[in-house]
Amino acid sequence: QVQLVESGGGLVQAGGSLTLSCAASGGTFSTYSIGWFRQASPGKDSEFVAAINRRQPGVRYGDSVSGRFTISRDNAKNTVSLQMINLKPEDSGVYYCAGYYSVWGRPLQTASSAYDYWGQGTQVTVSS
Repeated sequence: QVQLVESGGGLVQAGGSLTLSCAASGGTFSTYSIGWFRQASPGKDSEFVAAINRRQPGVRYGDSVSGRFTISRDNAKNTVSLQMINLKPEDSGVYYCAGYYSVWGRPLQTASSAYDYWGQGTQVTVSS
């Protein structure tokens, strides 16, 4: 099974940018679809942010981040990146990287329940 570790979170002013990284170990990374979810505060439901299929270009974005966030992956380095620009205070939260074993032909999933493996999260705070 794959283990996921996020990095790159931090404090940024509104309008700024950040790039999050998700590093994977164990398993065969190229067989996993990877997604990003965020949780605005403890107890709130997580929100789908973006996902990328086992091989590009299959990607999907949440409505609130489409056009501002870009997800990409490097299967040679076992990493997935989430580039975030024009950040808004409502983008604040804990960002989680998650993955599931991808079967050929299965549509890219956006529901958190479809993801079997999760990282510990990285905090993103956008100040106004």
